[in-house]
Amino acid sequence: MAIRIERDGKVATVIMRRPEARNAMDPDSAAALTEAFIELDRDTATHAIVFWGEGGAFCAGWDLKYAQAFTDPERFESEIVQGLAFPDGDGPPPRGPMGPSRLEMGKPVIAAVEGPAVAGGMELALWCDVRVMAEGAYFGVYCRRWGIPLIDGGTVRLPRLVGQGRALEIIMTGRKVEAQEALLIGLCEKLVPRGQARLAAEAMAQEIVRFPQGAMLADRRSAIAGHGLSVREALVQEWAGGVGTIASEGAAGAGRFAGGKGRGGDFGDI
Repeated sequence: MAIRIERDGKVATVIMRRPEARNAMDPDSAAALTEAFIELDRDTATHAIVFWGEGGAFCAGWDLKYAQAFTDPERFESEIVQGLAFPDGDGPPPRGPMGPSRLEMGKPVIAAVEGPAVAGGMELALWCDVRVMAEGAYFGVYCRRWGIPLIDGGTVRLPRLVGQGRALEIIMTGRKVEAQEALLIGLCEKLVPRGQARLAAEAMAQEIVRFPQGAMLADRRSAIAGHGLSVREALVQEWAGGVGTIASEGAAGAGRFAGGKGRGGDFGDI
C-alpha cells in the first residue's frame, strides 16, 4: 500500500511510502493520495493533517519510468490530456497529475519534509498550508532537466510564497534550494534537525487543534481566499467569514479570559 493514514486524536498523518522510488508518484499512488485527503477532509474527527514521506524522502516527483509510457500519443491524449484537464465552466477539476494538488482543503495541512521534495514533490509541498523542513531536506524544479513543466500548481504557488523574481529564478534554473535557504526566503516556515520533521509537524498540528476551530478556520479561509482581491474586497470577505464565530466561540473565550485563563499571553492554560 503506497499511502497510509495514522491518527493521533484530532491529528491525522498521511504517509507516502514508495521507498523504491524515493516516494515518487505513479498513477495508482496519486489516485490513492487524493482519496486519502478527500477522506480526511470529510472526517469530522480530524481537525489537522500532516503530510510526510517515509524513508527519508518527501517525494522525488513523478516516477519517470511511468512517464516513458506516454510517448504513445493516443495514450497521452486519453490518460493525461483528457483525464486530467480542467472541465469547461465551473465544474470541479479532476485530481492533479501528482494527486491532491487541485484540492481545496477545508482544514490545515502541514508538510513534513525530509530529503528531496523536488519537481512534482515540491509542488505537493507548496500545496500545503505550512512546510516544516529538516536539515538536509531540499526543494528544486529538477524536472527542468527533462523538459517537463510544472503542472501541479508550482508556477501559481511559488511566486505567492517567495515573490515573482525569486520564483522565476528557481523555476527557470531548476537549481537545488536547501532547507536553510528555504527558511530565509519564506519557502518553509520551520527548520528542525534531520529526522525530526514529522514530529515537529505533528506537534504543530496538535497545537492548532487545541484552539476553538471556528475562528481559526475562518481566519485560514480569509488568508487563502484574499489572493487577487482588492484590500476592500478582502476586508469585506474577512468580516463576513469571521463575524459569526464571535457569538459562537468568542463570547465563551472572553468568559474564560475574564475568569483568569490565558493572562499575560499564556497559551498553555486556555
